[in-house]
Amino acid sequence: MKNRSFVEKLGDFVLGKGFYIVLFLCVATIGISGYYLIRTMNPNQQEAEPTGGDTSVVLPDSEANGPDPVGTLTQDPGKDTQTAGKAQVETPAPKDDPQPVKQPTQTGEPEKQDAQKPAAMVFTWPVKGEVLRDFSVETLAFDPTLGDWRTHGGLDIAAEQGVKVLAMAPGTVTQVYDDGLMGTTVILDHGDGLTTLYCNLAGQPAVKAGDAVETGTILGAVGTTAIAESGVDSHLHLEAWKNGEPVDPMEYLPAK
Repeated sequence: MKNRSFVEKLGDFVLGKGFYIVLFLCVATIGISGYYLIRTMNPNQQEAEPTGGDTSVVLPDSEANGPDPVGTLTQDPGKDTQTAGKAQVETPAPKDDPQPVKQPTQTGEPEKQDAQKPAAMVFTWPVKGEVLRDFSVETLAFDPTLGDWRTHGGLDIAAEQGVKVLAMAPGTVTQVYDDGLMGTTVILDHGDGLTTLYCNLAGQPAVKAGDAVETGTILGAVGTTAIAESGVDSHLHLEAWKNGEPVDPMEYLPAK
């Protein structure tokens, strides 16, 4: 058999299986050309949306579902259009605790009385009798015991021996002792710088140092222990001192 030329072989292929291949290629070429032709005629066509569907989230209507527990969802119209769909949470402003209103007081009037004024001290006569010798520290007075003129720093109140001697005001017993001239003596501290002395008492007083006494408490009895006043009738010698200075007991004793 004679060898056939290339052209003859190509012709046989085209007429056989090659015909279908060429036909497929032509159809594919026409389809691709038509696709690009349509794309060229519609340049503003948007890209196809993603196959996943719409991914935007629609918030529920807050008014339809009741009050929102954390605040009201609002949209700020002044924001950019790109953020217009975003939800904003408005938290309620904190409420200030109400402060108590203090009522003004009148000028010069104290708002509160923290403590009451102390009650006025009540005084009494330690014994009831005539004043035999007055208080005299600026003027000399005659001393019947020593027979001369000298000062007298207290009151000599007439009282029979054994008569009870009373505290002339509330206070505390600070000393009980025997004085070489004025005899058995009891000293009371009444506070505010005032002290009183009861002299010429009997040898056994009814109180001791440290005792608290009231007005009228029995301190002892009238005696004869004051040697310096033995020339005077039976009496109580009473002295008063204010801030370390002798004062007239009559300034504190009530009127008879």
